[in-house]
Amino acid sequence: MTACWIDDPAFTASSPFGPQTLPYGVVETPDGPSVAVRVGDHALPLRPIAAEFTPDLRELVTAASLDPLLAAGRPAWSVLRARLRELVTAPAAPAGAVLLPLAETTTRLPFTVGDYVDFYSSRDHAENVGRIFRPDAEPLLPNWTHLPVGYHGRAGTVVVSGTDVVRPHGQRRGAEGPEFGPSTRLDIEAEIGFVCGGPVAGRVSTSSAPDHVFGVAVVNDWSARDIQAWEYVPLGPFLGKSFATSISAWITPLEAFAAARVKVPDPGHPRLDYLVEDQNWGLDLHLEVVWNGTVVSRPDFAGMAYSCAQQLAHMTVNGATVRPGDLFASGTVSGPEKRQRGSFLELSWSGAEPITLEDGSTRTFLEDGDTVTITATAPGPDGSVVGLAEVTGTVVAAP
Repeated sequence: MTACWIDDPAFTASSPFGPQTLPYGVVETPDGPSVAVRVGDHALPLRPIAAEFTPDLRELVTAASLDPLLAAGRPAWSVLRARLRELVTAPAAPAGAVLLPLAETTTRLPFTVGDYVDFYSSRDHAENVGRIFRPDAEPLLPNWTHLPVGYHGRAGTVVVSGTDVVRPHGQRRGAEGPEFGPSTRLDIEAEIGFVCGGPVAGRVSTSSAPDHVFGVAVVNDWSARDIQAWEYVPLGPFLGKSFATSISAWITPLEAFAAARVKVPDPGHPRLDYLVEDQNWGLDLHLEVVWNGTVVSRPDFAGMAYSCAQQLAHMTVNGATVRPGDLFASGTVSGPEKRQRGSFLELSWSGAEPITLEDGSTRTFLEDGDTVTITATAPGPDGSVVGLAEVTGTVVAAP
């Protein structure tokens, strides 16, 4: 890349947030919330440089959230991304441009979350959880290899990275019947989320799914395992999941992952027609989970059994619609090795195998004051790296 006006050593093609990435977010400015792009370790608010865009794009970049951009659709997404690449790689700064250091910048939840669906698409995770929760039964139920298992979550408790997570109350199984109180087995789930946009549509095919997926973000689906274990039969997760889901403050556009697309694993039997892909929409993503400063897991996303296109096709096959702002998550990303497990339920094997952190302390599940940060990267064009911004949260004691 030739010299450009952005003086930030983290804004290079060899860094996760160089010009090959350009994720969108919303930052606080003296003039109020502004749509911005991340350039290295800085945010570039777009409202001050709105004159650099055509009138139709100007309406999108001067908004206080990503909502208008999500609704605009893929042609507008592509044109805006191309124009942004021109602007951030130019030798001279656009008139009015201001770079805000991320360390000194407040970010907001960048879009209004519509419906939220969480899937369960890692075979290794599903088998591990099956062995822990149902030790006397087959780890996978018969439907698992035929459809993307999922549940509807609570959109109102999706929060932006950096938001504290309050330990939830709930019912759990006790020695003499149900007990009530703060969760004692609070957990994380390292996931990848897909932010939807474009026209409202139902029965979305796998081939048209990219017209309805704006971008990708890291998600932490906080989970109260003791509440979950007591409530989930027969209808699945409810209060054990709905208290908080954290999402990155920066949404990396789907277009940034052109070099990271891979084929999903063969399920061992034919797919039903609506789940067959004519393009590969699996993603070669590499996650990292950090617990109180210690790297405890590095899951790989390429082994997920269903792609985002297959998940969206299944989510809408019954006629349910997808709308701008809808969010769906992959489910916990886990691999076949212990160091690739994306939840502490699996890492500690339900508490039987404590995890030692770098400070010498041990953990099975989350304690008050613990902080978890999850990041991810993907291969980019010409040997570059595409970044997915961190999602972080600290556990606060139950009130």
